[in-house]
Amino acid sequence: MHSPSILILKTGALGDVLRTTSILFGLRKRSPEARIEWVTARSAEDLVRGHPQLAGVHLVDPGDGEELRELGIRLARTRWNWVISLDDEVSLCRLAAGLETEQLSGAYLDEGGERRYTEDVAPWFDMGLLSVHGKSAADRLKIQNTRSHAAIYADMLGLELGRPELALDAQTLERAARWRAGLERSVESALIGLNTGAGGRWTSKQLPLERVVEYAVEMTRAAGRAVHFIVLGGPEEAERNQRLCAALEERAQEDAPVAFSDGGVDWSLTEFGALVDGLDLLLTSDSLALHLAVARETPLVAFFAPTSAAEIELFGLGEKVASTAPDYCSYRADADTSSLTAERLVAASLRVLGD
Repeated sequence: MHSPSILILKTGALGDVLRTTSILFGLRKRSPEARIEWVTARSAEDLVRGHPQLAGVHLVDPGDGEELRELGIRLARTRWNWVISLDDEVSLCRLAAGLETEQLSGAYLDEGGERRYTEDVAPWFDMGLLSVHGKSAADRLKIQNTRSHAAIYADMLGLELGRPELALDAQTLERAARWRAGLERSVESALIGLNTGAGGRWTSKQLPLERVVEYAVEMTRAAGRAVHFIVLGGPEEAERNQRLCAALEERAQEDAPVAFSDGGVDWSLTEFGALVDGLDLLLTSDSLALHLAVARETPLVAFFAPTSAAEIELFGLGEKVASTAPDYCSYRADADTSSLTAERLVAASLRVLGD
């Protein structure tokens, strides 16, 4: 008798791919003998490759029609027991529609070439771009939502709630540990990551530089022990992080010494995850770093303005600080972040650290 076969289609964005690994625990509990495979983008390979619950990972460029066609031919050799299609792009919906499966959950193309989604995943897709209720209603549902991504996914798929996981090998963890060991800091100091940018799309996800500096100064003063900050981010934050380091250095030369190091922006996904893994605390925007911290069980404080804090599950690892402005969770690029004060962020950080 063949083991059940389950295929997950989830290619982007990176943070979404990582947080979707929360369903793997429930899938394994539900079907202990199942062979679970995942289709994802090449850029997200490191986020799922090596996960203990996955028997196979298929890499694809979602924008390459020929590559998707070839992948569809390979996947069609298997009669799947369950296909879980979680992307809403036309190309991925077409791929899902072309597979032979006993059960399809998620987005697909109907016979007329229109994108649809199955009824069981309505709790999530009703709030998205494909919502059968239209964009305005979808936006209202998203603002009114009080449940996390992990809880919604588990419930709609009939699974036990799980948490995201990121598998890291010993060599990657050791490289990050050696880097941290090379920092000029007191061994007793708390190591706090500052991941306060947010790439290029959601500028209002990030914290203004002057507020990050204020946070670092006030946190240094308020903590019951020495602290050392690491400025973190990806390639899109390179210029911002240079300006932040310069501002911290300038403030340190005035009246408020702040111990910090530039973490750089050239880490691979797994190396970045290993760096986050060794922190005592991460202050982060709603970004990939947040999901890495949750997946590696790193204490964190996450702040939110244009996006939903309710949608994020921290699994008891920290606190969420949400904007109190009228345009909170508006998904506006210019959402008001003024209520995300250094005072609120420091207070949350001290509680998480236990200081």
